[in-house]
Amino acid sequence: MLIETSLIITLLAVFILLLVSAFFSGSETALTAVSRARMHALEQEGNARARRVSRLLGKPERIIGTVLLGNNLVNILASALMTSLLIKLAGEAGVLYATVILTLIVVIFCEVLPKTYAIVSPDRFAMFVAPVMSVLIQVLRPFTAAIDFIVRNILWLTPSHSDDDANILAAHELRGTIELSTREGTVAKGEAQQLGGVLDLKELELDDIMVHRTEMETIDASEPPKTIVEDVLKSQYTRVPVWEGQPDNIVGILHSKDLLSALGRCNWDVDGLDIRKIAKDPWFVPDTTSVSDQLNAFQQRKVQLALVVDEYGEVQGLITLEDILEEIVGQIADEHDAGDNSIRPQSDGTVNVDGGVAVRDLNREMDWDLPDEEAVTIAGLVIHEAQSIPEPGQAFTFYGYRFEILRKSRNRLTALRVKPVGEPPTT
Repeated sequence: MLIETSLIITLLAVFILLLVSAFFSGSETALTAVSRARMHALEQEGNARARRVSRLLGKPERIIGTVLLGNNLVNILASALMTSLLIKLAGEAGVLYATVILTLIVVIFCEVLPKTYAIVSPDRFAMFVAPVMSVLIQVLRPFTAAIDFIVRNILWLTPSHSDDDANILAAHELRGTIELSTREGTVAKGEAQQLGGVLDLKELELDDIMVHRTEMETIDASEPPKTIVEDVLKSQYTRVPVWEGQPDNIVGILHSKDLLSALGRCNWDVDGLDIRKIAKDPWFVPDTTSVSDQLNAFQQRKVQLALVVDEYGEVQGLITLEDILEEIVGQIADEHDAGDNSIRPQSDGTVNVDGGVAVRDLNREMDWDLPDEEAVTIAGLVIHEAQSIPEPGQAFTFYGYRFEILRKSRNRLTALRVKPVGEPPTT
């Protein structure tokens, strides 16, 4: 009778321990998969359980520590009790029986089943377990704190880039979420491109998106004031760099509004203008600056144009606030912008492209996936892959696309024809 009572108590204890193990496993999955945004919305509506879940999610390391400690504790204890019981009943073979039986039970009923349920209804499960988890976190806090102290001191002895890794993982997670939402149709393609553009700002440097110095529209300060006024009026830009002596020597930025104000002050006497006094001091920034940092700098300085220089101080191009915004929302045009005809899809499936078109712009326009790590422009990509400066009529195939050289000016490729390989011609 005593043996039967001991058997029942042991089995009951093992059963309870396995239930607790299932609780820990399901709680871990639910609190990991729960939607923070939905919990925040419910919290704003006055849901007390959602508020408790949000508090738990605010310190995820406590959840992980409590779950790992509790789960291992109950699983090891259940294993010890079951092994002890089966050794009494079956001798040394009881160790094997306990291992097989507990492995099956733990995997099926304490891991797969509760985690499956939790992943199907993470919000409901999280709000259900949150009150109990809050208590367990407080009860086990001294033990988890001691474990955390030991782990932190061990990690302190090794180089750590946890913050960088965390930022990278967060960015990858966001990209994955955006891509998945686009596939499921909950996020429009255009919106996905804009969200992806925001994430790209940290990875891009100014020389990736700047207007190259060969394409800059500038004004010679030595020109007669009348000529300068005519040039500014003809320009589609409101801010134009002013140079003196040689084109690389930028001495100011002339704003059309400042020019008109100066004309008004001198009774519209063009010859009385002093362009150097009207132009504002130029702002020079390094070409290695990230686009994200430059956006913040534009906001702080309340300036919309900066000149990009290399490590030797030589002007490489210019960057405007509009250039950065276009990386997020796509091409921005107004009534004064000349039509952009640099990417011209053809009826036969090919695309005629100006050599100076950025690889990123072509990818966005045609929904292609050409690499932009080695070169900024299409011409640069072809030259990099060909390891030479091709002649008109030459064609190359790489990255799944065929590139044909149409025109060349000196050492610059000015026009190319591009087509994905394998696409049947359009009739």
